[in-house]
Amino acid sequence: MSSSPTESPSPKSRVTEDHDTYHRDDDAADALTDVLNCVLRFGASMLRAGTAAFRVREAMGAIARALRVEAIAVHITLDGMTATARRGTAHVTLANEIGSLGVNAWRIGELERLARSAETGVSLRSVAAEIDAIEAECLLRSSSQVVAGVGAISGAFSYLNGGGPYVILASAICGALGHAVRMTLLRRRLNQYAVTALCAVVASGAYCLMASATSGAGLPVLHNAAGFVSSVLFLVPGFPMVAALLDLMQHQTLAGISRITNGAMLLAAATAGFSLIAAVAGLPAQMPSAPPLGEVAILLLRALASAVGACGFAILFNSSSRALWAIAGFAAIGNELRLALHDAGVSLTFAAFIGALTVGLLASQVRRRLHESRIALTVPGIIMMLPGRDAFQAVVSFCQGDALAGLRSAVFGGFVVGALAAGLVAAHFVTERDWLVEP
Repeated sequence: MSSSPTESPSPKSRVTEDHDTYHRDDDAADALTDVLNCVLRFGASMLRAGTAAFRVREAMGAIARALRVEAIAVHITLDGMTATARRGTAHVTLANEIGSLGVNAWRIGELERLARSAETGVSLRSVAAEIDAIEAECLLRSSSQVVAGVGAISGAFSYLNGGGPYVILASAICGALGHAVRMTLLRRRLNQYAVTALCAVVASGAYCLMASATSGAGLPVLHNAAGFVSSVLFLVPGFPMVAALLDLMQHQTLAGISRITNGAMLLAAATAGFSLIAAVAGLPAQMPSAPPLGEVAILLLRALASAVGACGFAILFNSSSRALWAIAGFAAIGNELRLALHDAGVSLTFAAFIGALTVGLLASQVRRRLHESRIALTVPGIIMMLPGRDAFQAVVSFCQGDALAGLRSAVFGGFVVGALAAGLVAAHFVTERDWLVEP
């Protein structure tokens, strides 16, 4: 029984086949490179807007799946990100620089909406066009509106810490002035830490100058520490600090440590400028007591101050108009609950935890309907709960050489801040099942 020999391909056909395979692989790698470039651009835009790195990873994964990427691995730091994508036999690794960071709540919400709505098979061109449109959108409010919002922040926080009408007005003016200077300097791309320290000097120094000028008229502004500390509240890096905490809880350690270090540096720069003026002005280490009012009036005014201050931060963070009412409501409810519990004898630390938990739970119920990120809905109200009295007393005590008193105030204030952070994290555990499972 004979069998015919199998014909082997000629050398010419093998060369042609190898050449075609090479070009197919090359074309697939080029196409995947374009897709990964778009995904990295999306992630960089989201991170520059101030959101947490773990949210950026989730959104990048959603966009990549919509663009038919089979697998993607992302490594994020504060100033850059690296991603590796696979589609079929093609693998591509690219890196991208982030650029200067800021806070833009509207952009975060729109990019998250894009990630949620992207359907499998969407074209690369349409995704790139939507990113272009989002990045091209200007700030929702003018510079004068943002400056006025910062003034509202300082005035509201001053009232919550016992300031009277003249103190509220003075701190509002000085806070607005300090932020106007900050915007002017940052537009010239000056060092953010130097700008922060200088603006702390400008805002708190202006308050002291205004107090000195009005002291002859019998207005007790100079010896009221509430306005002094409130004038620099806009410099507190609340957004990056909360984002850093959430990243650490989600094992985004490098991004979390980088961000919390950046926030700590900004806080240290603000404290340095603030301490300089406190030492020169010789302000007392005691905060004032709240003006005597009826119980109902106190409840209403505290809720109003919390809502106004939170709205000011929402304006500063470029939140959409549809989110302002929700942010104001969350802050009024959460902070009023915190203060009421403290008035009833509950420790300020536990009261702060309950207040932050309440804000986090409320935000989780409406964030998707408002197309706003959760962090943008919670941070404005949380900052209004910061222990201004303890922060001021710690700074002044250290300036006066009383290290023990300063350390006592700093540690107690740190516990309150930790309780606020724990409340936000607990709200995530309650409302997001993924947080209960290790990745």
